[in-house]
Amino acid sequence: MMENYTGIKRWLTSAGVYTNRRVLSIFFLGFSSGLPLALTFGTLSLWLAEAGVSKTNIGLFALAGTPYTFKFFWAPLVDRMPLPFLTKRLGRRRGWAVASQIILMAAIFSLGVTDPAVNAFPTALLALLVAFCSATQDIVIDAYRVEILEENQYGAGAAMIVLGYRIGMLVSGAGALYLASFFGWFAAYTMMACLVVVGLVTVLMNPEPVQQKSEDSDRIEEKMSAYLSSRPSLGETRATVISWIYRAVIAPFAEFMNRRGWLFILLFILLYKFGDALAGVMSNPFYLEMGFSKIDIANISKAFGLAATIIGGLVGGIMVSRFGIVKSLVVCGLLQMFSNLMFVYLALKGHNLAILTATIAIENLSGGMGTAAFVAYLSGLCNVAYTATQYALLSSFMAFGRTLLSSTGGWFADQLSWVNFFLLTTAAAIPGLLLLIWLARRFPQAISDSD
Repeated sequence: MMENYTGIKRWLTSAGVYTNRRVLSIFFLGFSSGLPLALTFGTLSLWLAEAGVSKTNIGLFALAGTPYTFKFFWAPLVDRMPLPFLTKRLGRRRGWAVASQIILMAAIFSLGVTDPAVNAFPTALLALLVAFCSATQDIVIDAYRVEILEENQYGAGAAMIVLGYRIGMLVSGAGALYLASFFGWFAAYTMMACLVVVGLVTVLMNPEPVQQKSEDSDRIEEKMSAYLSSRPSLGETRATVISWIYRAVIAPFAEFMNRRGWLFILLFILLYKFGDALAGVMSNPFYLEMGFSKIDIANISKAFGLAATIIGGLVGGIMVSRFGIVKSLVVCGLLQMFSNLMFVYLALKGHNLAILTATIAIENLSGGMGTAAFVAYLSGLCNVAYTATQYALLSSFMAFGRTLLSSTGGWFADQLSWVNFFLLTTAAAIPGLLLLIWLARRFPQAISDSD
């Protein structure tokens, strides 16, 4: 009895990390980060379809999301380049956050002014601008989150960013559709633009993180300084430009690639959520083939799916705080893997709303836990001197790998029965877990653990 009480007390103590002001602020930043996504994807595609835009052109609008994949290209500028007036007044991170959010608000408002039924080209350009500003905001928020939190708060911070992100997506998805139904698309997009103020106020109410350096970054940058000092013929202007480019662009990647096992770290980032992504990409076609209506899928995924994701993210954050990153990644990875067996069970049982509900709930619960632990892991990988650039690189790599690898899901589903397909997705999670265990033993420094 006493042991149970002690265990509960430890869990409550770990959960107390969510009451920290800085951790709570991450929720509102996550909301601001998730808000623009649906406005250039799901919500926008429905608006385009209603306006009579062809399916081919609607499909091409997905290219507006490319800034999210390639944001690491301009992350070095966000990491190092000062902005006139804002950087001096607000600091490096807050200055960039405020700039990206103000332009994002203007871009969303302008997108709502366009009429794709008359001319879809301005709509496409502004959707691309919204995605670019949103991706830039993500670069700043991710760096700000890592820098403002203590290492033992990374799990809670990851859970809060996921929670806020999901609610932001819900508001710009279902919320925008409700507004458009009653007041029109201009009103919907105007309201979404106003809601970016949530993130803006949060940034202004929180402090600027202290700019930090590390021994590794100092060593790398000292080598460049010595190199430039030995070549006076370059001149002061060229030496300054070369030095800035090196510190902003080359040094963050050089520091990461100087780590032992860095290639295996990138491979792990590719594989950890592979099984989950492979199943997810074919889940909706599977549900439809099982005889469920779009209304059934939407209602259950919104009610149980969102709730399960939120609970999973919070539990995942507590696990990281309580048990450390390695154990949390292993446990959450196993739960993600075994959750795919619910799809197998549903395929065997056929049309059954109770099993569909359980499948969506369990899959989203484990997925939320895994995402929280994984985001905490990525946060721990970042060198404090190059947070924005390195996190942008790692998260872009994760997104690119997930998209590229999971794109094979349709082909596998065509070749196999649903039962065998989801058994395959279960097995697809094994390589990532084995690589994690091997990394923890072979390159322990590759796993940032707060035990």
